[in-house]
Amino acid sequence: MSDKIIDVAAGLIMRPDGQLLLGQRPEGKPWAGWWELPGGKLEPGETVLQALARELQEEIGITVTESRRWVTYVHAYPHTTVRLAFCFVTGWTGEPRSLENQRLEWVDPRQADRVGELLPATLPPLRWLRLPVTYGISAAGSPEGMPAFLERLDRALANGLKLVQWREPAWPGGPSASQAGFDAALERCRRAGARLLVNSVHPQAWWRLADGVHLRASDAGGLQSRPDLPAGSLVGVSAHNHADIQRARELGADFAVLGPVAATPSHPGQPGLGWDGFEAANRDAGLPVYALGGQSPATLAQAQAHGAHGVAGIRGLLG
Repeated sequence: MSDKIIDVAAGLIMRPDGQLLLGQRPEGKPWAGWWELPGGKLEPGETVLQALARELQEEIGITVTESRRWVTYVHAYPHTTVRLAFCFVTGWTGEPRSLENQRLEWVDPRQADRVGELLPATLPPLRWLRLPVTYGISAAGSPEGMPAFLERLDRALANGLKLVQWREPAWPGGPSASQAGFDAALERCRRAGARLLVNSVHPQAWWRLADGVHLRASDAGGLQSRPDLPAGSLVGVSAHNHADIQRARELGADFAVLGPVAATPSHPGQPGLGWDGFEAANRDAGLPVYALGGQSPATLAQAQAHGAHGVAGIRGLLG
């Protein structure tokens, strides 16, 4: 592994039909013939987005008009270590064309390997693209609150919510007493084609019944490795600072939830990070991070402008 880290900006250029642009590395370059996201190295004094715009102009002939940062991820190749700043290119002019003797292909991100061998560092963002941009968190509170909660859940699922957490730490009789509510929420989510994660405050046997587990920061800190769950299960981690984000990455979590960005009733006495604090804690995250605290679909664009994958919330998404 090289001690020197090379900074690279890589662009996810997606058409309205969901197709993603990949390029094949030309002969004469390392990993020739392998497929990757377009982009290239930062030059001295450039920001990530400036480098991305320059590289895409030089490499495929488009002019970037709108872009945003997403996830920064470090990958060690045998002789080179790269720090990839993955960015979404959401506006451009011109039609992508080969200017460096490379093949270009539009692909379905879920079946991108059909085009050929993919560079190892290209695989993580293809997985992350499968995560929805909204993450609803339950707050039924008690058996008496379940009918109203299920109405709210059904409404949110009908409106497209695809990822939900069964949280319920203060359920009367303890979290394990909420199994009937958990079962009802799981049935609703499965019927709607959504995934339900269970908070790690609940019995571990539930983690395998659900579509994965959402680890509290304290629980993540006590683990030595990613929980052993069925293939396809998701692992999320709650984070309040940069150290928590690092721990989520070390565990091989699929995503983290960072907050609160703004103070909320569900986190009494906990001051908000603010967007500057969110960005600082999210630096070099290495995985997608949802913003939590005062978030809703109305704040999604703002959150993504500050590097969030999406937004998570109780009232804003399941209120």
